[in-house]
Amino acid sequence: MEIKDFLGNIGGLGVDCFVGVPDSQLKALCDELYFEYGISDKHLVAANEGAAVAYAAGHYLATGKPALVYMQNSGIGNAVNPICSLINDKVYAIPVVFVIGWRGEPGVHDEPQHVFQGEITEKLLEVLDIKTFTIAKDTSAVDFAAMINVCGEILAGGKSVAFVIKKEALKGSAKPVYKNDHPLCREDIVDLITAGAGESDIFVSTTGKLSRELFEIRESRGQSHKYDFLTVGSMGHSIMIAYGIAREKKNRRVYCLDGDGAVLMHTGSLAVAGSNAPQNLVHVVVNNSAHETVGGIPTVADKINLPAIALACGYSRAYTASTKAELEEVIKQIKNVHESIFIEVKSNLVSRSDLGRPTTTPVENKIAFMKFVSE
Repeated sequence: MEIKDFLGNIGGLGVDCFVGVPDSQLKALCDELYFEYGISDKHLVAANEGAAVAYAAGHYLATGKPALVYMQNSGIGNAVNPICSLINDKVYAIPVVFVIGWRGEPGVHDEPQHVFQGEITEKLLEVLDIKTFTIAKDTSAVDFAAMINVCGEILAGGKSVAFVIKKEALKGSAKPVYKNDHPLCREDIVDLITAGAGESDIFVSTTGKLSRELFEIRESRGQSHKYDFLTVGSMGHSIMIAYGIAREKKNRRVYCLDGDGAVLMHTGSLAVAGSNAPQNLVHVVVNNSAHETVGGIPTVADKINLPAIALACGYSRAYTASTKAELEEVIKQIKNVHESIFIEVKSNLVSRSDLGRPTTTPVENKIAFMKFVSE
């Protein structure tokens, strides 16, 4: 289905506000919204999916119109609280139109972190009392029009609806340019950080391309993958995984390799980890100010001061680097420092088109990693 036709029909439900967290399955939608509205009163990229639902509630309270909230199905978990305790018709009866990318759809090959979420997506939405409509490549204009008619009645009753989008169901022609001018790419940053680490140092890496790049860097060096816990899902939670390890292994340095979108998603974890000031934790945030792994839509990370936030949260030291020389100097400065450290490294949006995926399973990764951590 053409994205313009999809949005045109959605507009018939009174929707004129769009908010969400980008998803590669929804790239046509995200590109069209950014091309048409940028980041504006009409379109907002939220820090997480629960916040997107809350913003949609605010929009409805101010205008009486439902907003469209878009997300990957993995983000339903973040949205459950406001879905149940805010917008449900037994509470405030605030209607929302959800558009959800269906990763891990049964029968369609996908990455391990999406399999279980894909299996339960329809069941979960049913439990949440959200009427669900599936959009596939062969969904006709007539079928979609019939769905829209049903949706209008449901929304008028204060309930929400969801369009679950199958792989390649939406297509579009908008091609926004997502870029910045920082000289370093994320893979080079990960390469420099890991090269400067000690033999006993432990790594936890965030979801998306960063973990894939870390895996390939180890492969290119002929190194074991035992050093690294790849957080292939659970966006925004890598820092708490790393902190949990750091508290138990106080004689080992623990690096968290994070992204700006992930940090923004659960920024409260900075306060918890920072205020407890683990002396062996190094939190590295690769900041390209974009959700680059799922298409490139900007985050607000270029408008805020992440190192200042880290210091305010209790981290002992905070650094910013934008060039190879600056990053090498930071690595040199922290080598023998036993304090909680936060490093922001500015990055461009360049990544290899031939970037592979881990060839070991998550369980294999866990077993090797736990053995290394226990040594």
